[in-house]
Amino acid sequence: MASKKPADKAKPAPTGELQSPKGMRDIMGAEYYKLQGFYEKAQEVAIYYGFDPIKTPHLEDSRVFEKGLGAGTDALEKEMYSLKTKGGDVLALRPEGTAAVMRAYLEHGMRNLPQPVSLYYSGSLFRHDKPQRGRYREFQTFGLEVIGTEKAIADALIIQTFVKILEEAGCPSVVVDINSLGDKDSRAAYHKALVAYYRKHINALPAIDRERLKTNPLRILDSKEAKTIAINEEAPDSISFLTPSAKKHFKEVLEYLDEAGIVYRINKNLVRGLDYYSHTVFEVIEQNDDPETSGLALGGGGRYDGLAKMLGSKKEIPAVGAGFGVDRILEAPWFKDLSPRIMGDAKFYLIQLGFEAKMKTLAILEILRKAKCPVYQSISKDKLGSQLAAAEKMNVPYVIIFGQREAMDGTVIIRNMENRSQDSVKIADLLNYIKKLK
Repeated sequence: MASKKPADKAKPAPTGELQSPKGMRDIMGAEYYKLQGFYEKAQEVAIYYGFDPIKTPHLEDSRVFEKGLGAGTDALEKEMYSLKTKGGDVLALRPEGTAAVMRAYLEHGMRNLPQPVSLYYSGSLFRHDKPQRGRYREFQTFGLEVIGTEKAIADALIIQTFVKILEEAGCPSVVVDINSLGDKDSRAAYHKALVAYYRKHINALPAIDRERLKTNPLRILDSKEAKTIAINEEAPDSISFLTPSAKKHFKEVLEYLDEAGIVYRINKNLVRGLDYYSHTVFEVIEQNDDPETSGLALGGGGRYDGLAKMLGSKKEIPAVGAGFGVDRILEAPWFKDLSPRIMGDAKFYLIQLGFEAKMKTLAILEILRKAKCPVYQSISKDKLGSQLAAAEKMNVPYVIIFGQREAMDGTVIIRNMENRSQDSVKIADLLNYIKKLK
């Protein structure tokens, strides 16, 4: 097993050597275990809430996202990585997870299963974005989707599961920013009012937002331009245009959140960045005393009842989902050290001396595996001194010494690295001995 500590202390490559692409990175050592620990905890919570796992390909037919994300969205037009295969297929590295999960739902006939279908997933997403703190071009996500029900409780279930995962990760306090875009009629009326409003301010809008007005006015509400942010303060709010049924749905979502004790605030300008959203949209915002991190969105999502039809379904399929920005969570000062269950810090360093010992090393490793004890070793080293030095560097509490004599006797020497005491243990008794040490 490779050591975490050398990876953490590794020096950057000299200038001119091949390196990972900008905004992408190798995840190893302690950082890897943090990521794995978070995924395991998130999966655990999701399973308890009734979600099943799914894993979709990193590459999808580009039409999955072209149809689902919508014109004028940065994720599609500026940030999506696409390629053409030798066979002429146009593929895209997935910039988000929901459209791929809905494609899988349709492809595999999941609509014939008892509804709703609740799914969770994890892994890498890709966007050619500007790298910054907690934001990478290859970034990690954990997503939740409930497909096949229009009930407001599904929206609340997604939000509550989301919040509980963050609590388990150590987040001291969050608030849910929430809004409703309503149904088709709601959105049509809201769209008309937004266009009329922005046309009144057309001369004050930056060029990028004047272009968005032509393609997708809702994107203007996401604008980071200072002039636009000021204009957005007086923009029409979507809730004022909700139809009675859409208003009822949103009211029920808020009632569920009230009952669950989840803190929320209505954000009239919240629309999220993708075209498939309808009805509920939300973001989960970190709350703390640090002005640099308080107010950061740790993830979000919403309802997307029209996405299935965008992807070729004859009928709309109601659905709601959310995704975490996992990198931002792992970099937060409050993040717990969630050690993965399958792997912990190694307590043993296995020293092998001589050919006879190395021949029987695999059997020793199997005993350690059965005892669920990760182990460090240096199979390329032959001298006792160099291996003891490596063990010291790894800061392990115990060393297992296995040399020529021990191989012939069917024993190993276990040395306590703190007090330098040691015992000779028969290989046949090694498993029970190790269990007592644990």
